Amino acid sequence: MLRLTRLRLTRYRSYPEAELRFTAPLVVLAGPNGAGKTNLLEAISLLVPGRGLRGARISEVATGGAPPWAVSGRFDDGLGGFEVGTGTAEEGGPDRRAFRLDGEKLRAQSELAERVAAVWITPQMDRLFQESAGGRRRFLDRLAMALEPHLAREVSAYETAMAGRNRLLAQTREGRRAEPAWIAGLEDAMARHGIAIAASRRALVGRLNATLEAGAAGDFPRAVLALQDPAAELLDTMPALAAEDALRAGWAGSRGRDAAAGATLAGPHRADLLFTHGGKGIAAGLCSTGEQKALLISTVLAHAGLIAAARGFAPLLLLDEVAAHLDAERRSALFAALAALPAQSFLTGTDPEVFSPLAGKAEHWTVSPGQACRNPLP
Repeated sequence: MLRLTRLRLTRYRSYPEAELRFTAPLVVLAGPNGAGKTNLLEAISLLVPGRGLRGARISEVATGGAPPWAVSGRFDDGLGGFEVGTGTAEEGGPDRRAFRLDGEKLRAQSELAERVAAVWITPQMDRLFQESAGGRRRFLDRLAMALEPHLAREVSAYETAMAGRNRLLAQTREGRRAEPAWIAGLEDAMARHGIAIAASRRALVGRLNATLEAGAAGDFPRAVLALQDPAAELLDTMPALAAEDALRAGWAGSRGRDAAAGATLAGPHRADLLFTHGGKGIAAGLCSTGEQKALLISTVLAHAGLIAAARGFAPLLLLDEVAAHLDAERRSALFAALAALPAQSFLTGTDPEVFSPLAGKAEHWTVSPGQACRNPLP
């Protein structure tokens, strides 16, 4: 089991200096609102590739808003362990950060993805089933990137090419000439990266559904996932190269429409992830708040199992206020599922009594502004 055994913070949000040492696979962080519990989860999430569970600008996380800041974590992987550090980059501006692995500077975040991963549930994700497709698409891509780190490069390359296409189409709308060959070249790049993205999403949805069907959700309701993406649907009927050709032809034929709209109106960037309550056969958006939370949890637990099977280690689970909206029976099911997973889990909450069933199984930290102290669960 991959385990975080030490977390150090320097000038990080509400923590001028802090060091926490963890000894258990289940860690409870309890304290009042505003105490800094989510700050600790966010700090852990920054030890893996990406922008963390808040998606905040890097310049926003320094204490008092003034860099430099740093976060480091010591991990036990059963093979001697390793240390990851991240913080203000020495060059490149306030929103660039550097990574180090055992003291050696990493050239790219993808180098770190082979060693450590994390998935999370936050209160903001309670709106996943009501918000726009973009939120669900980003959720799916985070899950996919945890399994296939290279997907981050595909998404970045696709978005860069699409932004270039939109700029050139804007020139034609303004009466300026844009070389058609340049537009075609950008559409070619979009097609290649777009089909790679669609293939990864399609494969992940299939694997998640199979895992959930096999009972990975335990006592939680089974989520049934569906990818709504014409690019992925192309792969159901044709090989990838033919699907790329179809995307290119579609974009070439829609240049006038897209120029008038000021945006590329079709493509993998418009995909959506649909959830259905498997037991009731109704869309997640029509379920109760507690049922929606349970569906989200079942999906994340299944995903954690996939990572453990595919990569040889389970991700860290960062569960912010995860017990909110769950009744006592569902909380008990959650605690049992976490205890059974080969993963280290960090849970936050305002009421330590909620976590009393974990006494003797989890270590408990009382969090107050700027500090955290280990205490026994009540």
